[in-house]
Amino acid sequence: MYDLDKKIAESLLQIKAIKLNPANHFTWASGWYSPIYCDNRKVLSYPAVRKEICNGFVKIISEKYPDADIIAGVATGAIAHGALVADRLNKPFVYVRSSPKSHGLNNQVEGECWQNAKVVVVEDLVSTGGSSLCAVEALRENGCDVLGMVAIFTYEFPTAKENFAAADVRLDTLSNYSTMIELAVQQGYVHADELQTLQEWRRDPANWKR
Repeated sequence: MYDLDKKIAESLLQIKAIKLNPANHFTWASGWYSPIYCDNRKVLSYPAVRKEICNGFVKIISEKYPDADIIAGVATGAIAHGALVADRLNKPFVYVRSSPKSHGLNNQVEGECWQNAKVVVVEDLVSTGGSSLCAVEALRENGCDVLGMVAIFTYEFPTAKENFAAADVRLDTLSNYSTMIELAVQQGYVHADELQTLQEWRRDPANWKR
């Protein structure tokens, strides 16, 4: 039986939530060139994969964060996943906007949370960690005790590791870039001679050129 990280990577490749193209790069919103594009919103359209991911999150949270009071989803990609997990665990759910609303109550955290509530944050994708950690900061500013973050996939950028360490946030993921590219070569999504290119990009994505 596959380990969970391999099974999740395989599912993401099969439904084309992850697309690899080392020869003709993608361009991210940041302006970075990339041989990979990951869109985990596609997961929601595939019930079996959606359930697989929910089960993975439930297992991690139950084992590593048994004292969690609240599940929080990062808008917008992780709202649905977080809500599904919270429902399975029978826990309250909140979600965190990228910035406070410009009207009404000016909320950034939507839903009920309380002082010193123990929160686990659900994220769909971690790149540099910037937007993910902004959500953590918003929860902390609301008086919450953030136990950690769980995510579907991480690119494993060195800068992300540094950012999470600096923010004192634990990160647990269902799958990761290293596992995915190894599987992608084994199953023929990319050629073996493209593996070095994929590894080089992860080490320094901001300066990568094909």
